[in-house]
Amino acid sequence: MNLIRKLGLVVLALIAVSYIAGPVLAQDKTSDKERNEHELKKIEAQTKQRIGFSSPAWGAGLGAGLVIIGAGLGFGKIGAAALESMARQPQTAGQVQTAMIIIGALLEGATFFALIICIIIGGSA
Repeated sequence: MNLIRKLGLVVLALIAVSYIAGPVLAQDKTSDKERNEHELKKIEAQTKQRIGFSSPAWGAGLGAGLVIIGAGLGFGKIGAAALESMARQPQTAGQVQTAMIIIGALLEGATFFALIICIIIGGSA
């Protein structure tokens, strides 16, 4: 058992070192000056294409705001309905609370998914 544990730690250390050293080995050979000039030209070209409110980042920001507002309203409605049903029938409070937590977790997952999509769309702009 002790040998298996040591072997597992060695394998874990090798994986960690490969993840740390991987980006260093993947660097390209262009100089920093050439890379900065290329990035600056790319940013200038993107800036010239966008005029006013035509950037996808605006839509992503508005989408993220709507997601947060919708999640807040959803959580409020879940909480209000659960408390009302617990007040009407106290003997079912445990079942209602369990269902409320499950629904809240599903809503939170959908909210995070929508926010990630908004961030990806806004970041690719």
